[in-house]
Amino acid sequence: MRKTLKRFLPDHDTIYANRWFRPFAGTLLHPRLWHLNRHSAAGGFAVGLFCGMIPGPLQMLGAAIFCLIFRVNLPLALVTTLYSNPLTIVPLYLLAYKMGGWAMGLEGMHFAPPPELGDLGLTEWIHLVVEWMAGLGKPLALGLILLAASLSVIGYVGVKAAWRIWLIRTWHGRRNRRSGAG
Repeated sequence: MRKTLKRFLPDHDTIYANRWFRPFAGTLLHPRLWHLNRHSAAGGFAVGLFCGMIPGPLQMLGAAIFCLIFRVNLPLALVTTLYSNPLTIVPLYLLAYKMGGWAMGLEGMHFAPPPELGDLGLTEWIHLVVEWMAGLGKPLALGLILLAASLSVIGYVGVKAAWRIWLIRTWHGRRNRRSGAG
């Protein structure tokens, strides 16, 4: 599994040769951030899933900070944040809003669609969108935290389990090849 993942992730030397990363060599080039084993991969995947729910363009920055704190695989965390993209963000936020409403005990809560531009001027529409977003407030914020934590735990356990299954199958295959050859 490590060989498969290493094919898609940049190696340590490539990053070190990049002139933009040289000032951060002491922190961003720490070997544990680039080492790939089942612990660092599961941690990196979990960090990426958690930080993927951070609103706006701060997802990768958040993932990098968490990777520095927990010393897990940085490239895997950065790539994993891409699960929340323009195609998936609306369903994810709807789910987060529902989870937050459920956790707060707000039953019968309905998600109001964002205002349409229609005949409104741009400034009026922006004002309505800001009001709409403020109305989502607490249920969405709590739901984002709950969804991020849930995805993170599921991702961590899933990667650990998948790595373990792959490892056991490899051991069995190796044992079968040895017993067949002997």
